[in-house]
Amino acid sequence: MILKEKERTAIEDLQTQEKSCVEKYGKYAKEAKDPELKNLFSRLQKEEQKHYDSLSQVLNGSVPDCDCNDSQGRDYTPKAAYSSMSSNADKEHDAFLATDCIGTEKLVSGEYNTDVFVFGESKIRKLLADIQIEEQNHAEMLFKYKMANGMA
Repeated sequence: MILKEKERTAIEDLQTQEKSCVEKYGKYAKEAKDPELKNLFSRLQKEEQKHYDSLSQVLNGSVPDCDCNDSQGRDYTPKAAYSSMSSNADKEHDAFLATDCIGTEKLVSGEYNTDVFVFGESKIRKLLADIQIEEQNHAEMLFKYKMANGMA
């Protein structure tokens, strides 16, 4: 499979977004105060790395299979570390990190939604649509974390 220049550029741009997410989640996993949030950030970092690796495969001429996983967000049930009544620096810090990442997930999901239309190859469109669903799942998981901890 040979990508057109516009397709190659779109994949490279998406990889830039994924690399940024990998780095952000790694940094935030170290900065988060709540172990539940640390674990969530570490989990999401691994998933973003898989997205990056899938895009690398496309650049190298093959399209990986996708699982169209749309249940991660629905099935995530975080443990609360903070109560809705608590107000402290750790809670505010973790709320900021989670909110920032929701914004990032929304941005990246939107990029996939737009870029999917650049491609003529249906396997690539399916892969990009799958990754977009996973980005939405990430935002949902982060939002559920905030809800469980009285941050939203």
